[in-house]
Amino acid sequence: MSDFRLRVFQAVARHLSFTKAAQELFVTQPAVTKHIHELEKHYGQRLLERRGNRVALTEAGRLLQSHAEAVAASAQQLTDQLLTLRDPDEAAGRLRLGASTTLCQYVLPGVLPAFQARHPNVQLTLANANSEHIAEALLRGELDLGFVEGRSRSRDLHYELLLPDELVAVRRATPTGPPTTPLPLAEALAHPLVLRERGSGTLEVLEFALRELKIKLNTLPVAFYFDNTESIKGYLEAAPEAMGFVSCRALARELTAGRLEIVPVEGLRLTRQFEAVWVQGKQLPRAAQRFLSFAQQQLNPNV
Repeated sequence: MSDFRLRVFQAVARHLSFTKAAQELFVTQPAVTKHIHELEKHYGQRLLERRGNRVALTEAGRLLQSHAEAVAASAQQLTDQLLTLRDPDEAAGRLRLGASTTLCQYVLPGVLPAFQARHPNVQLTLANANSEHIAEALLRGELDLGFVEGRSRSRDLHYELLLPDELVAVRRATPTGPPTTPLPLAEALAHPLVLRERGSGTLEVLEFALRELKIKLNTLPVAFYFDNTESIKGYLEAAPEAMGFVSCRALARELTAGRLEIVPVEGLRLTRQFEAVWVQGKQLPRAAQRFLSFAQQQLNPNV
């Protein structure tokens, strides 16, 4: 069983913040400080450098971080093996999930309650970041399993299909409703555009499709870049001339309420895949295996 002080240190090292570490572990900030001081006293070395409100790892801190990650992995492996002896279908322990914004907001939340009911001993966390940051967090060992969108691939990561998706052009609802025939591409792209930020899978899919049509994104009238889909939808509702591109899975409420409408665009098809991703060559913890299988069955039984 791992030392709780190592978990505290890992959280501080991950966030480089005592406050965020306390929030993650549901303890007070003074408790975090106490555990770090105890570790530093035990090893006789400074593990962290404090510069005002900023925190950085010392050389000793980086060494301990590597050790703590190995201890956590070993403890999880032992838990998996013991559970296999008792019940081959059971899963327990922590499961650190990370998902890009569309998946985190509109796809995975509906899966979590049923999984928790089936596997009550799994301690779930779900981090929200764009696809690029999820990949980086997996490679740093901060996540067990990720879910991303887009076309970029890393040789160091393994990808597996979760669910197909499609981006659509959307604007504020008009009195006449959506056009009955597709809008010419040039006309659609002449509107002020509201897009996701660099590093997001959503923008990457749009940019790739435009590049195939010999259109450069930097030549288009982009009104705003947002780091989440909800902000794009809110902007569009307040800007009748603007147009955005979002997942069709993110529009159910706005379409039903008549606040936004989908605009078909001639010659522009923005299909993509939501994918599960983890470190290449690394065996997924039992809890991650169970979650991936469960999510695939719930969301896309044909996978």
